[in-house]
Amino acid sequence: MFDTLSCKNLTQSHNNLFITDYEYGKMLYENPRGIGCIKCHGKYGKKMFISSYSHKTQYKEIYAPSISNSSLNVFRIKLKTKINKKSIMPTYFLTDEEIKIIHNYITNNN
Repeated sequence: MFDTLSCKNLTQSHNNLFITDYEYGKMLYENPRGIGCIKCHGKYGKKMFISSYSHKTQYKEIYAPSISNSSLNVFRIKLKTKINKKSIMPTYFLTDEEIKIIHNYITNNN
């Protein structure tokens, strides 16, 4: 019985642990599922150059858009939806709470 209770406590939300929402948001922003938002959107969630390439004699550049001023609803939609199969934005399979925590972190980190 004691083992069951201790396992249950380990799976509860981060609010019951020694970590603030800001620290949790930073942790998720930097590395939510093996690669972080920070890699493409930078430390402050601003528009950032990712890469360039040539295709059929045309030079193309790929930028990550600024996310620091996004509403929570737009932020959630972008993280949960694949707009098209050519989109490079991963979904990460984040929970709604994790999305809210990351959004609060990036919008208050400027």
